[in-house]
Amino acid sequence: MTIALRYVVRSDVGLLREGNEDSAYAGPHLLAIADGMGGHAAGEVASAVAIKTLAPLDADTTGVDMLAVLGEAIADANAALRLITQADPATEGMGTTVTALLWHGHLVAICHIGDSRGYLLRDGALQQITHDHTLVQSLVDEGRLTREAAASHPQRSLVMRALQSSIPADPDLELLEARVGDRFLLCSDGLTDVVTDETLRMTLSELTDLDAAVDQLVDLAIRSGGPDNITCVLADVVDTDDGGEASLQAIMVGALTAGDEEFGEPNRSDSPAARAHQLAQAIQQAEHEADLAAGGSGGSSTRVSTAAPVPTPIQEPTTEPAPGAQAPAGVAGPDEDLEEDDEDSPRRRSSRRRWPVVTCVLLLLVSVVGVAGYFGWRLTQSQYYVGTDRGNVVVFRGVSQSVAGMSLSRVVRRTNIPLSALPSSEVGSIRLTIGPEASLKEALRIISQFRQDYKCAVVQASIVEWVAHRPKPAPPKHHTKTKSGKAQSGKSKTRARHPAPKRTTTVAPSHSPTPTPTPTPTPVKPANTSKSTGTTTHSPASQNGTSDHSGPTKTSTSKTTHRKANTSKKRKTSKPHSVNKVKYPPEPVLPAFCPAFTGASG
Repeated sequence: MTIALRYVVRSDVGLLREGNEDSAYAGPHLLAIADGMGGHAAGEVASAVAIKTLAPLDADTTGVDMLAVLGEAIADANAALRLITQADPATEGMGTTVTALLWHGHLVAICHIGDSRGYLLRDGALQQITHDHTLVQSLVDEGRLTREAAASHPQRSLVMRALQSSIPADPDLELLEARVGDRFLLCSDGLTDVVTDETLRMTLSELTDLDAAVDQLVDLAIRSGGPDNITCVLADVVDTDDGGEASLQAIMVGALTAGDEEFGEPNRSDSPAARAHQLAQAIQQAEHEADLAAGGSGGSSTRVSTAAPVPTPIQEPTTEPAPGAQAPAGVAGPDEDLEEDDEDSPRRRSSRRRWPVVTCVLLLLVSVVGVAGYFGWRLTQSQYYVGTDRGNVVVFRGVSQSVAGMSLSRVVRRTNIPLSALPSSEVGSIRLTIGPEASLKEALRIISQFRQDYKCAVVQASIVEWVAHRPKPAPPKHHTKTKSGKAQSGKSKTRARHPAPKRTTTVAPSHSPTPTPTPTPTPVKPANTSKSTGTTTHSPASQNGTSDHSGPTKTSTSKTTHRKANTSKKRKTSKPHSVNKVKYPPEPVLPAFCPAFTGASG
């Protein structure tokens, strides 16, 4: 079984367009369509460049990665548009949609960007094999708009992704398996905006002849008003081994052939609807010419009826400049001026009649565009998403996309959460935007989670810094040297300062020539090993009953002296201890909502 294609192509300007901005190509291995974006400059140039870039792929695709070559061709077309824009700034912002099918046997590679569509009719069921890159389709995908409401939405032609000169292209690429008997349709939005999918299915199912089917599709769009260019590529999958007839000649239509002599004028449909539209235009032109003619004849009658009273003012200027001039020459000049004025008067009246109509149409168009833009803007402003601005996490209102370089979102809530303080996984999500959310409350709920993560990161950093800079107090060191030259601790010093009490002998003045020493009595209860024990000695005279004014001699004076000395030494020794006392700052406390932190130790 050998699979091949039998195809036809049609492209029509429509009823309201002056030129054709669509381009299409059909060949044995490639079917492609491009719809120049009418809202941008040089849309026909963009569509022609896209098809010219894709056309060389119409060759044997054996051993070729079809998705890769389609993606490269779109990138090359993107670069070509960029070069054209650099050479001619007037084409800045031009763009086009692209839908292409590249074949190899029963495999079909699909490349799609924009709002042109691809359909597959198989076993009587019609399936859309492309996805519209429009604002309305995104609302349908999110469940915020039904397909029925999307068909009549005022912003249904607002394209979010296209092949443009200003931004890189990002087409959808996928593979599809074809069968014998399948019918593929590629078409611009000039058909799908005014013809329903059910009507397409019935037409493609009932009309087996390709030419009759594609003519019927174009005629349906014309009957529905033909507001845009209409381009269709229709192809049947046939088996040449089973007698199927395949097409072999490549076909190009639309803006791509605008420069050829054979296709100098844009193609217009010859359907009854198109002929009726042309007839209406002819009638309007005839009425306009009749008005001009009627205005001219009215001027002539006016000139004749006013000929009698006019001579006096006409003759007045002739007598002043040239008294000797001939009368006929003097009268002829004013007559010619009157004829010129009369010829201009119908035009002036016709233009005066047209101005109110033109003004009303312009005001109506401006009102429709303004109302549509307002409701579209209100629709986008009912959404919120989380993103980044100036390095911080913020909440935006609107959608993250932009239309024609104009942003559809604005910042409604700023935070002090720096993007650099959050985990890398969350940073990536925020850069790609999180949302959209249906309300500001939902967006702030996401922000609160990021705020908790930020607080945890700040406290964890404080704990690490606290552990790294915590002071380490050193134990007090007091060393003194004894008389022998050895260092002793403070306790040893204290004991060294208070030697054990010694027995002393106090000699009282004696009247006898030979005094006798008296031993010091041992105290019954010693006060402390570090204190001296006071003793009392009596002179022999007192023992003999002899009174002496000096009385008994006590050692309490030496005891008091030792105590004062010891107290002052202790005070001097304790001063270094007060210097070594260090107060530690409190350790930062990790909030309860933070995960366990093991990043610091000590």
